[in-house]
Amino acid sequence: MGENQLSVAVIGGGIGGLTAGLSLLRAGCDVHIYERASRLSEVGAGVQVSPNASRLLHRLGLSDALAATGVKPLAWHQRRWDDGRTLLRAPLAEALEATYGFPHYQMHRADLLAALASALPPSRVHTGHRLTGFTDHGSYVEARFADGPRVEADVLLGADGIHSAVRQGLFGPDQARFTGCVAYRGVVPAERLRHLNLEVTAQIWLGPGRHFVHYFISGRRFVNFVAVVEQDRWTRESWTDQGSVGDALAAYDGWHPQVREIIGAADETYVWALFDRPPLPRWSAGRVTLLGDAAHAMLPFMAQGAAQAIEDGAALAECLRRDRFVPDALRRYEQVRLPRTSRMQEISAGNKTRFHLPDGPAQRDRDQQMTAGSQAWSFNALGWVYEHDAAAVEIGGEDQQMSIRSAAEGRMT
Repeated sequence: MGENQLSVAVIGGGIGGLTAGLSLLRAGCDVHIYERASRLSEVGAGVQVSPNASRLLHRLGLSDALAATGVKPLAWHQRRWDDGRTLLRAPLAEALEATYGFPHYQMHRADLLAALASALPPSRVHTGHRLTGFTDHGSYVEARFADGPRVEADVLLGADGIHSAVRQGLFGPDQARFTGCVAYRGVVPAERLRHLNLEVTAQIWLGPGRHFVHYFISGRRFVNFVAVVEQDRWTRESWTDQGSVGDALAAYDGWHPQVREIIGAADETYVWALFDRPPLPRWSAGRVTLLGDAAHAMLPFMAQGAAQAIEDGAALAECLRRDRFVPDALRRYEQVRLPRTSRMQEISAGNKTRFHLPDGPAQRDRDQQMTAGSQAWSFNALGWVYEHDAAAVEIGGEDQQMSIRSAAEGRMT
């Protein structure tokens, strides 16, 4: 903890934690990342890296790595569950990059994690460190780990996911809420699906009580799918388990043959219980704060979970770079980020209802609005998501001060 360099201990070595670590390192902080697992890894699944996230990753020097394994989808293609009829087709790829200046990538989570890890000095990442507690001493924070070591830092950042130990240490124990949905996830070699002549799009099939998403990843070598099904409760001990291809097929009985062929081509699936939390009233206390799912766990129905964690890291780094008084910097970070992530949580939860309408009048009205290009479903409706630059935290400017005050006033109502 040198006088002129803030030290930051990041708890969690996932996409959010590694991005934050890299952002903080580039901002001049002395950063170390502590991951409880014995190695950095991601269960096989895809991730969307939209322009609001890719602009930040490009600045961190990852443009070549993203281009090497990421896939630029031609469009969002939303379809009806049984006959495959197009409900909405919104251009991505060149149109999105031309409008917002940065590309949209579809990636394997492991490819993104590997790109981030390779950009960090190995000495900055410490695996096999399970946090057991921490103490904010006012002038520094002490973190304690199960295997004995203690670490002192100017800032402690909880990037340790929806079951965050840091959040529990800050605000006490609580339970994430089961959203009534489970997701079967799988990755299929693209060669097995060649006969389907799949477009390089993100296809979203909407149906009663469930939906299905598929897209290419890993340089088009694989097709990732996510099959989200409503169910009343979750009784398994783990929130992530080995799933059954047969169970996933049974859940999509009667769906379009393309959907069933993609599921049937998988060797295995994982099944996730989808949990979220209502927006927290605050993320920070003293020298400790939160990031990503630890702060704002959301349903994946805006494809923004990872992107929002990436944004968090960029905003936090900028706040700490501009304000060396840690408690004030963390308050500004929270005030800048909380309104945006809360809005994203709300819309993601609302999309569960919109995606899963039973066949009937409400579903027909939704489909009519989509096919008519309703503003609510249009390309331009997502401008506020994609054009955002989370690193543009002009703390000293009048406009930003007004933004911070407005965010704070909004939270106190």
